[in-house]
Amino acid sequence: MEVSARLAPFSACFSPLLFGSGSLQMAEKASGGPQDVPGSSPDENEFPFGYPTSICEDVPEQKYLCSNCNNVLKKALQTLCGHRYCSACLAWIVRNNKNPVCQKCKEEDPSTLSEGSLLAEERAFGDAAINKEISELQVRCVTLGCSWCGTMKNFEEHQILCEYALIPCHTGCGHVVMRKKLADHLENGCVNNVTTCHKCKQSLSSSEYQKHSCEGTLYREQKHAQAETPSNEKNHSSLSVSKDGCRFSEVGCSFGGSTEKIKEHEKAAVGTHMLLLLQYIKQLKANLCTASEAAGGFIPRSELNVNGAEKSISELRIPGSLEINGDLELDCLSRTSVPGDESALQQLAREKVISELENKLHVFENIVAVLNKEVETSNLEIMAFRRQSELDQNIIRGLELKIAELHRCLTQKDAGLSRLHKSLLLSEQTSYDGVFLWKITDVSRKLQDSVTGRTVSLYSPAFYTAKYGYKVCLRIYLNGDGTGKGTHVSLFFVVMKGDYDALLPWPFRHKVTFMLLDQNNREHVIDAFRPDLASASFQRPLSEMNVASGCPTFLPLTKLQSPKHAYVKEDTLFLKCIIDTN
Repeated sequence: MEVSARLAPFSACFSPLLFGSGSLQMAEKASGGPQDVPGSSPDENEFPFGYPTSICEDVPEQKYLCSNCNNVLKKALQTLCGHRYCSACLAWIVRNNKNPVCQKCKEEDPSTLSEGSLLAEERAFGDAAINKEISELQVRCVTLGCSWCGTMKNFEEHQILCEYALIPCHTGCGHVVMRKKLADHLENGCVNNVTTCHKCKQSLSSSEYQKHSCEGTLYREQKHAQAETPSNEKNHSSLSVSKDGCRFSEVGCSFGGSTEKIKEHEKAAVGTHMLLLLQYIKQLKANLCTASEAAGGFIPRSELNVNGAEKSISELRIPGSLEINGDLELDCLSRTSVPGDESALQQLAREKVISELENKLHVFENIVAVLNKEVETSNLEIMAFRRQSELDQNIIRGLELKIAELHRCLTQKDAGLSRLHKSLLLSEQTSYDGVFLWKITDVSRKLQDSVTGRTVSLYSPAFYTAKYGYKVCLRIYLNGDGTGKGTHVSLFFVVMKGDYDALLPWPFRHKVTFMLLDQNNREHVIDAFRPDLASASFQRPLSEMNVASGCPTFLPLTKLQSPKHAYVKEDTLFLKCIIDTN
């Protein structure tokens, strides 16, 4: 039990060790053995490397591996170039290279190195997603004899407590033992784990100290001392030592106990013993004076004056190393204190309080100093966090600008795609032979919009009389226009500005025929006209399109909606325009 109690404070100091050869290397360093020459990367015990892949139950994916040590990432950081490093690996690379460049970028394509390939701790950010995935990886302890299995987030805690891990003895004896056998080693085999007996001053191992007893030695020494001074023990004075009492018992001290307790009492109660001695001298002086007066004799006062002794005793200061035990002093004075000595006791009590306050003040000063250091450290950390925050804000602002630029590009591309889509639809509906079939859907809604004035007319897609001919279109008023407003469907022909107008003869002089198709193929509505060559509607267009010209009373609305005809079927109608190009 005593060995276990002495080992308890050390158990919290054992740092987690790496496994396999790592433990042996650490033991070699602890014992002062040869050390490896530093290489181009940190030693596995000098820096906190990533987790070795051998501890994983399954082969880890490439995204979980450090770009430097090729182990499983520990506190993963992602750089601007997109590669990931252990936090310690990145710090080591930056610390040991003037212009650190991402090694992965070099390996993949040296020609594409950019500013983003430069490594800096402040330009990397923690990859929380990868860290979370890594913490859930299934791992096992590879220490020989240990069968522990679990997740990565519990791995380091297990390494601290693994009973099969090899660790060096903390006393510096040079031995490497399993953690579960360290207590036995310290108790039985460690040459540096010794304890000094405070009685006989011998240095003993833990097992020897448990069996050691110096009572026989003390008994022989006491017996030898008694044999040398038999007469002193028989004729001891009033201040000699009693077997079970204080040496000052003759002057009023009532303390009793073992030898060790008496020694402690005599050290602690020096002031009290001086007061008792002073009281004894005063009483002796008074008795001598009384006896002298009764006998008619005279004793000079100068011989009995003990004021000097009184003054020196009253001004006695107890050394700081000997703390006065209040309980022991009260035991000494419980039977002999008189009112005349109360002032001396009060002075001793005040000195004791002052001493305790001074000790407390010293402790508080130390606490304040420690707190000041912690405040300074916190201020430095806060300043570092603020600098990091400013860097992060700059990076965020840069990314926001890039996102805004990409958004603008996407908007422009969307607009271009919309134009291309519209152009594609128009090209699909365009004809180049002067014959055009126009399909109008949602007739009921569009007719209602025409009546309410929301959408008065509709334009058809453009079509051509030939591949390089006139560009024309149709315009329909479902609720009529001009003389046919509200009673007829009005249909007009529109000449548009084309790409090849400069090569065509003007004015437009081809015959135009309109047809409203009966979807039952019974009775189509047909109307035709020849252009008025003097009309501006058929001259070469100066704007996008000329004024429409055609048939304002093409079809009565009653006939359009009549159930006898199938001009509108499934809310759809078909119009056909034929241009005579002969």
